[in-house]
Amino acid sequence: MARPCILVVDDHPDNVDLLRDRLEARGYATMIARDGEEALRAVGAWDGPLPPGSPHPDLILLDVMLPKVSGIDVARRIKGSRDVPFTPIIMQTALDSTESKVEGLDAGADDYITKPIDFAELEARVRSLLRIKSLQEVNERQARELLHISQTDALTGIDNRRYLEHQLEAAFESAVRLGTPLACVLCDLDLFKSVNDSFGHHAGDAVLRQLAQLLRGEARDGDRVGRYGGEEFMLILPGTLAESAMGIADRVREAVAARTFVFDGGSVDRTISCGVAGWPHPRIRNVDALVRAADDALYVAKETGRNRVVRFDSPEFVSHTRTGPKTGGSAAAALEPTLSPQADDGTPRRTDDDGRGSGGSRSGAPRAADAARGAATRA
Repeated sequence: MARPCILVVDDHPDNVDLLRDRLEARGYATMIARDGEEALRAVGAWDGPLPPGSPHPDLILLDVMLPKVSGIDVARRIKGSRDVPFTPIIMQTALDSTESKVEGLDAGADDYITKPIDFAELEARVRSLLRIKSLQEVNERQARELLHISQTDALTGIDNRRYLEHQLEAAFESAVRLGTPLACVLCDLDLFKSVNDSFGHHAGDAVLRQLAQLLRGEARDGDRVGRYGGEEFMLILPGTLAESAMGIADRVREAVAARTFVFDGGSVDRTISCGVAGWPHPRIRNVDALVRAADDALYVAKETGRNRVVRFDSPEFVSHTRTGPKTGGSAAAALEPTLSPQADDGTPRRTDDDGRGSGGSRSGAPRAADAARGAATRA
């Protein structure tokens, strides 16, 4: 295990030599800075963060009286910098007044020791602060892990629906504020249910994982890819017009069609259907409308034969919809799909009293954007 590293900041060479020798004799590594500017550069608080892989001290032993930048200002800048990870600071000074200690602690120092230094006391304070730093690092690591879990789909390793919706909200707000386009693509794996039925859920899980990685590989820098539910995935494309998003979605469609999905005990070929919607659009005024529009386009892609990309409000979309009254605030309020009472596999679809087919399908009324999709799958 690497030795803890202590940055000694002092402008007196004799003090530096003494502290370095004593600390290294106790098993610590040391770094030396002889003024406040050097100290700030050593931790990445002077002219930007340190390059990746650069050594960083675990603790700073900081003299108050320094040339160029005082110890008080060094502590204040280190503690106020977002580029510097938590690094305990022990201030050292010949001034033993309460006011001096309060000033240093208020500036961000974690502890204080007066000169002449009692090395047994110094070592005890160093051990105590390094324990605190270790606990802080554990807490930060656990917080990062929990954040990753809360944002990630457990099966596929890409964004989950909750985080995807958060990202879409942020992207939409940014697009409205800056006046830049935004596109949303909903993708659904064709005839996925037959994979589970024929080969088992282990095969279906393998297919979904491979599809997720394919989608992530096709995405550009700045795009977001996530699992929206079941075998349905979403691509968020900032700064992209709907027509350009059609090209991206078609590239994805071609990549899926050319892919053979392999799992334990076999392999299978599948295609994907995509619905594309973009802002700005006169019928799309908020995020929910954007998602509903992409969902409506996806449904038309399914209805017209699968392995297709359909854009909301395109001639192809309009030719498969009928004009109807505005209901439910749907993005396609004036363009409700004319849907057949059959499931994607050609079998009759049972419709409930509200006009929705079992299994999350629609018959006339557009499906709500937040409808449950996990268990209700399209073929």
